Amino acid sequence: MNTTFIAILAILSYLASSLIIGFRLFSKNVRWSLSRQGGITLGLIGVALHSVVLYQTMFTDNGLNLGIFNAASLAAWIIILALMLSAISKPVENLGIVLLPLAAVALILELIFPSHYIFDPSSPWGLRIHAIVSLLAYSLFSMAAVQASLLAIQDRHLHNRHPGGFVRALPPLQTMEALLFEMIIIGFILLSIGLLSGFMFLENMFTQHLAHKTVLSIASWLVFGTLLWGRFQFGWRGRTAIKWTMAGFFALMLAYFGSKAVVELVLTGN
Repeated sequence: MNTTFIAILAILSYLASSLIIGFRLFSKNVRWSLSRQGGITLGLIGVALHSVVLYQTMFTDNGLNLGIFNAASLAAWIIILALMLSAISKPVENLGIVLLPLAAVALILELIFPSHYIFDPSSPWGLRIHAIVSLLAYSLFSMAAVQASLLAIQDRHLHNRHPGGFVRALPPLQTMEALLFEMIIIGFILLSIGLLSGFMFLENMFTQHLAHKTVLSIASWLVFGTLLWGRFQFGWRGRTAIKWTMAGFFALMLAYFGSKAVVELVLTGN
């Protein structure tokens, strides 16, 4: 089947899922179990269609195409897959209001701007582990950043004593914080493995084209490590946790996609 047609179906599924989840979240009637299941189902349908698009665009005869827009699309796919599977047993589907449209945008960019950055199939297995684990860490921290944004909105409404329908539809503040730190802990472990595998299997992590990526990744690792230390040592929570989470995420975003943009779009274009 045509890749563009499948991608359009995936985009529509993502957007429909986001609309259903959003309507349920912002509606005064928050007891819509059917709409919750419908949103999750449509999200999973979008993930299935998205996986077909990724297979057709990433796996080439010359190797794995991990160009910047393909990588962004893959990261979006991992994020939505993890989100939808988690939503089956945990109240995290509200993150889809932001993440599902972003996944749709990633697919659109992949279609409009096909990129070619071939990952040699003969490369060592350690480098493949490094690439996959790093992408998983980025995806999980992306979810944590959106969770932190929702937590900030919830915290502000509760402090101002204006818990509207949107805030009432969210899980309790303690549950939201617990979910946030679950994501951060797993993401921190994956980022640690990604950095360790990079130092083990790359000849020099501080070469010219990798230096800024390495420095920013280490900075992000230190930020999240400090946040976890503060959480378990001093009980950091609320706005402190939100600020540290967003700082660590932006550093990691610049490390991965900022470096890919410079290498593939700026340097190649010159």
